[in-house]
Amino acid sequence: MSAVHAPARTDTRTGATVSLAVLRITTGLLFVWAFADKAFGLGYATQPKNAWFSGGSPTKGFLGRVAVGPFESVFHDMAGAWWADLLFMAGLLAIGVALVLGIGLRIAATGGAVMMLLMWAAEWPPAQHTSGGQATMSTNPLIDYHVVYALVLIALAATASGATWGLARWWNELPVVKANTWLR
Repeated sequence: MSAVHAPARTDTRTGATVSLAVLRITTGLLFVWAFADKAFGLGYATQPKNAWFSGGSPTKGFLGRVAVGPFESVFHDMAGAWWADLLFMAGLLAIGVALVLGIGLRIAATGGAVMMLLMWAAEWPPAQHTSGGQATMSTNPLIDYHVVYALVLIALAATASGATWGLARWWNELPVVKANTWLR
C-alpha cells in the first residue's frame, strides 16, 4: 500500500513570510509617521508651530538637548543645520517608503542602521549621568530601541521580506537593479 502524500505547498505566504511582511510594513509606517509628524506638526512629537514645513527644525530639539556622551558637542553643532534637517527628513521618508513598498531594502537597511546608530550615540546609553550630573535614565548600557530597530532593518533586508505584500519581485527585475544588486 502506498502512502498518500499531500500535494506540495506552492503558496509562499507561510506564517514566517507573512510575519516578516507585517514587520516590514509596520516598521516602514513608523518611519513614514515620524516624517509626517515632523514635517506637518501633527501634534504628537511635533507641534504645528514647530513643523518643518512651517520653518521649524526636526533636528534642533533632539540634537540640541543632547547632554551626554563623547559626541555631545558634535551633535550640538549639527542641531538645526539645514543639511542635517534635510538628510534626516529625507532619510525618514526614503527608509519608510522603501520598507512599506518592499523595495531597495538593502540600502534602506544600511541607511536606517546608520541613522539608528547616530541616534543611539546621541542618547549614549552607556552613560549613567549627563554632563550636568543628572541621571540619564538609561536602562541598558548597550542595547536600546535604536539597536533593536537597526537589527530589524538588517533582518528585513537579509530575508527578502519585500517579496510578500511588496514590490520586490518587480523592483528586482528592473535593469538598473539587476545591474546594481546593492539597490535590491
